[in-house]
Amino acid sequence: MSARIRLGMVGGGQGAFIGAVHRMAARLDDRFELVAGALSSDPERAETSARALGLARSYSDFNDMALAEAAREDGIQAVAIVTPNHMHLAPAKAFLAAGIHVICDKPMTATLAQAEELTAIAQASDAKFILTHTYAGYPMVREARRIVASGALGKIRVVNVNYVQDWLATPAAGKQADWRVDPAKSGEGGAIADIGTHAAHLARYVSGLPIDTVAADLQSFVDGRAVDDNAHVMLRMGDARGMLWASQVTPGFVNEVSLRIGGEDAGLEWSHLRPEELRFTRLGEPSQILTRGGPFFEGNARVPGGHPEGYIEAFAQLYSDAADAITSGDMPADLPDVQDGLDGMRFVAACIASSRADGAWTAL
Repeated sequence: MSARIRLGMVGGGQGAFIGAVHRMAARLDDRFELVAGALSSDPERAETSARALGLARSYSDFNDMALAEAAREDGIQAVAIVTPNHMHLAPAKAFLAAGIHVICDKPMTATLAQAEELTAIAQASDAKFILTHTYAGYPMVREARRIVASGALGKIRVVNVNYVQDWLATPAAGKQADWRVDPAKSGEGGAIADIGTHAAHLARYVSGLPIDTVAADLQSFVDGRAVDDNAHVMLRMGDARGMLWASQVTPGFVNEVSLRIGGEDAGLEWSHLRPEELRFTRLGEPSQILTRGGPFFEGNARVPGGHPEGYIEAFAQLYSDAADAITSGDMPADLPDVQDGLDGMRFVAACIASSRADGAWTAL
């Protein structure tokens, strides 16, 4: 087995949720070793967090980390950026400039202008830029993508995607909620950026179609909230038509993601509540439930069918693909990249503009 890729992390210190997820995902397939971090901008918290993780090298400034690690023979080869949205651009620039591969949490940046700047930097760099759209790592999502690409559905007619939560149904409180409802940290988009970008990416990723124009109605249902917490969006995707619902204020939905695609000849459905299954229906025939590891399955499986894979494994698939990209120099086709990040921020900006124009159709 080849040596593990030396990994650093920016953000993800004590009290952070997504940093721990990235660390678990990076270690699951034994392709990475976390060796350094700027886990907090507060030096004491950064050091305390680093000690808790057993890291020998701790920094309180990501610029210092990028320069120092690039100069070391045993310096990091890749960095995971797991900060709030407004702190994605600056560290990504610093590490790309140092020739260090970047694995960044979504959305790519806080604003479209930042996304355009980062795209230009990433495209000019020899280092890879990888975006962790988690749902692209699920085996049955990739199986759905393969089935659509095979032409089994015929020409795509409709795409329906939902991402619905309830955890922000009351005024926000706590570290994870506070920055998500603060436009200075999240960007202008609330739910449309935090989970709407996941939904939009899932629709594009599986259907193979771009989102051309949107007609959006964004709401802030919680009094005093400065960003949207619910979004209904109509989509035009070439000749196909779509609908997207992203909500963080709908009771009874903890984290429900679903995708339905209908073509001239067949349709399919995937739900995060049943991630190991894909419902496939040819027009005029009974539905089939396709399963990971079952007959006709052509994707990756870590364990035999009937032994469930879930959220962490899907995240780990992205890290395994990232390791392949770093070691081979070639980006796997299934791995989200900087263009996916730019498309996501174009989607957010178009939805905000459309909603402000009373739902007018707006091009991405």
